[in-house]
Amino acid sequence: MTRLLALDSSTEQLAVAVAAGDARWTRVVEGGAHASSRMLPLALEGLAACGLGVRQLDAVAFGAGPGAFTGLRCACAVAQGLAFGVRVPVVAVDSLMLVAEDARVALSLDEHRALWVAMDARMDEAYAACYRHDGARWQVLEAPALYTLEALAARWHAQAPHAVVGNAVQAFAGRLPFGAALTRAETTDRAAALLRLALQHHAAGLGVDAARAMPLYLRDKVALTTAERHAARASAGAPRG
Repeated sequence: MTRLLALDSSTEQLAVAVAAGDARWTRVVEGGAHASSRMLPLALEGLAACGLGVRQLDAVAFGAGPGAFTGLRCACAVAQGLAFGVRVPVVAVDSLMLVAEDARVALSLDEHRALWVAMDARMDEAYAACYRHDGARWQVLEAPALYTLEALAARWHAQAPHAVVGNAVQAFAGRLPFGAALTRAETTDRAAALLRLALQHHAAGLGVDAARAMPLYLRDKVALTTAERHAARASAGAPRG
């Protein structure tokens, strides 16, 4: 019986899930600024609902990214802390693959067809990756990367996507060439998709020591300095022509 806790706060939603053999518990709630204060209480609630204590866990999984910088750090830190304390591995789950997995189940997508995931990364950029499901697990065709809208549009102009899922479908409607692709912006149950992938990764032996767990950061610069903000405001207010 596999006993696993999974956490994800890579988006504005906080997803927490627990598996104890055939028993499953999942929750998706508002995250964002509330993720750090809500994550551990929800994890303990889920463990209790499945009749588990932290020391009974076989692994702790987390949404490793790409995604919100603070959210990735929060989930990784909590997963590391819990796993280190009970000496179990940490399982990192690709947060874009999580969206693909949710779509696969919700839409009954054809297997062996390429599926793009595109998520709004702010600043007119998108996190995107391409996957194919072989009937048993996901294969990565294009690894997660940070694209400008122009670069992603050029990629899809060169080879039109069959399907695109993720909130970029709505955030950048009219600015990306979805063409005739099947599109879907929303997710049905991030926590359930996270748990399925986490269990699969754990069964495949993909867990690592807690000290080696790391989020996937694709953007080196996440904020402007004070000087850069002043310069941007001055530039915006300067006369043109």
